[in-house]
Amino acid sequence: MIECNGLTKKYFIGTPGEVTAVKNVSFKIKKGDFITITGPSGSGKSTLLHLLSALDRPTSGEVLINGESTLVKTDKELSLLRRKMIGFIFQGFNLLPIISAIENVILPLVPAGLSKSFMKNKAVSVLSAVGLSHRLYHKPTELSGGERQRVAIARALVNDPLIVFADEPTGELDSSTGLEIIRLMKKLNREKGTTFVIVTHDESITKYAKTHLKMRDGVIESLHSNKNHDSHGL
Repeated sequence: MIECNGLTKKYFIGTPGEVTAVKNVSFKIKKGDFITITGPSGSGKSTLLHLLSALDRPTSGEVLINGESTLVKTDKELSLLRRKMIGFIFQGFNLLPIISAIENVILPLVPAGLSKSFMKNKAVSVLSAVGLSHRLYHKPTELSGGERQRVAIARALVNDPLIVFADEPTGELDSSTGLEIIRLMKKLNREKGTTFVIVTHDESITKYAKTHLKMRDGVIESLHSNKNHDSHGL
């Protein structure tokens, strides 16, 4: 589904002048995978997530999505690709506080010019799938942290993406609620075949992953498959 070859990202700042966040990274993401990416702060894991999801462009190397290189695509073409194929879940939820849960979920559908009834029905469907059919018209400030993250997951799923990228999705949640969120993602992965790529500081989450990638100093320190990923009570 996604392949990166020799992926490198450099940032040019004041002192020391140049920082290489990701160095010559190559690996593949298969359809239906459930990947966790871990590593200490500054290891390059969030930068890698942004490159894989076409939110950022590499300094060198390339990312291929379904065999197509993102290097040759314009910003507009990349935006369209993300809208059609990719969902995002952010650590801070990124929900608009002045509108309801259902309105937040509808937002990604608006640029497609779909009918209001279709968008509403679709949003209701995905919110029901994440267990929030009773909270459709509540604003984020009226929801718990776990509920807000479920709204964020519903928003990421509303376009039926092939792959969902999550940046520290449990970072602002207590351990019990965080486990509920991972349980929900695993359920969607098993039942819908949605691919998940999750950046996390929480090493305990890695036991639920099909594939675990560990980064350090911008490179892949280890990459292995977990044959027992479905045997941990989820």
